[in-house]
Amino acid sequence: MTTDQISTTASAATTLRFPRHPIEGLAGTSFKHEHFAAIAAEGPHRGFFEVHAENYMGAGGPPHRILEQIRRDNPVSLHGVCMSIGGPQPLDRAHLERFRSLVERYEPALVSEHLAWSTHRTTFLNDLLPLPYTRESLARVCEHIEDVQETISRPILLENPSTYVTFRQSTMSETEFIRAIVRRTGCGLLLDVNNVFVSATNHGFSALDYLSDFPLAAVGEIHLAGHAEQTDDEDELLLIDSHDGPVADAVWKLYEIVIGRGGPIPTLIEWDSNIPDWPILRGEALAAQAIMDHHGSIALQDHNHAAA
Repeated sequence: MTTDQISTTASAATTLRFPRHPIEGLAGTSFKHEHFAAIAAEGPHRGFFEVHAENYMGAGGPPHRILEQIRRDNPVSLHGVCMSIGGPQPLDRAHLERFRSLVERYEPALVSEHLAWSTHRTTFLNDLLPLPYTRESLARVCEHIEDVQETISRPILLENPSTYVTFRQSTMSETEFIRAIVRRTGCGLLLDVNNVFVSATNHGFSALDYLSDFPLAAVGEIHLAGHAEQTDDEDELLLIDSHDGPVADAVWKLYEIVIGRGGPIPTLIEWDSNIPDWPILRGEALAAQAIMDHHGSIALQDHNHAAA
């Protein structure tokens, strides 16, 4: 499938365009405390940082002092990992209130969460677990998203999952499910390109076909990350969304297709374990920035040619 075919199909899927904002066209990285000294020495730079909300839900202390300095010099994106938007029970009100307080305190450029669940009754699980794509699940997810958006008084971005199992109960595809969420709630999307590649490899479908059916116009942020290769019980290749290494070449290629069609969508490099020195992580972000700048230059040339 060509880039033009992807563009035509996805454009027909939705007319929503996620609003422009101050980090349009910028690449950023996950913020890690190990990098604080190097980042502070550089001062403000072209880019942004993303932080996991749950790491800053205490009232104060060193984490907040450091984040306050980062926020003074750079835009931030707030990424939640424990809201359990896909869970069967109502959202945890105390957790949601702490989340609201963080949004109010740091005024992030973007706020995001996952299409997943991670709670069972009073137990919090350290995983982002998949859910069946049914009408019942759709209603529950939409109710939870609307609850979050009403509480923080702004739209959120919902991230597509990396998955390792599918459900026989599902009555719609993942992209169909996601498009329905956008229509019902008005939320935006966080497109994790690595997650698309991981899931496509694990389940044997085409990543390009998935992107052709994904509502790219609703995407407000992109994630890129590394993955690990394993084998399953049948000795078949199994990819794990590990965030412990550089972005794979195949994921970069998918990313370039997305940027070529979708424009300069803010892009975040995730690297959460086996954390490298700051110049290495920064280099991954600069590679994403170069791709966005290249396609932005091509688009400007095309515009000027058309206007001549």
